[in-house]
Amino acid sequence: MTTALQPPPPSRSVLRLRLAPRSDLPRSIDGAWWPCSYDLLVELPRLLAGLPREWGHITSVTVNGAVWSTAPGRILVSNQVVRLHRTLAANAPHTVVLLAAGLGRRDLVVVPPDTTDAAAEPLMAAAAGAPGEG
Repeated sequence: MTTALQPPPPSRSVLRLRLAPRSDLPRSIDGAWWPCSYDLLVELPRLLAGLPREWGHITSVTVNGAVWSTAPGRILVSNQVVRLHRTLAANAPHTVVLLAAGLGRRDLVVVPPDTTDAAAEPLMAAAAGAPGEG
């Protein structure tokens, strides 16, 4: 008996993330993230795995509840619990807030998944610009 194998689906596991350079100056945005979908259970583990070690272990994530898929109040990522919060704040519809105990808060602009490459590039670049830009 033989089993027909289907070809693997196209890989969309590339993390599209651009971070602002390190700086001693405070920033309102720490970079940009361009997920492949609004499925938080798929996209969040990829994001957290790609963050710099110096950002520490992210223990809490806040996303816009109007755009992201429904998710439980916490998920297990790399054997660590991450609490998920949803907000409907009109002042930050396209951001994700990451908190690491003892290391503070990081805010990323979220480029909508269906954005074209040509439109996403300037958004990513602006979010990762030097302090005082954007």
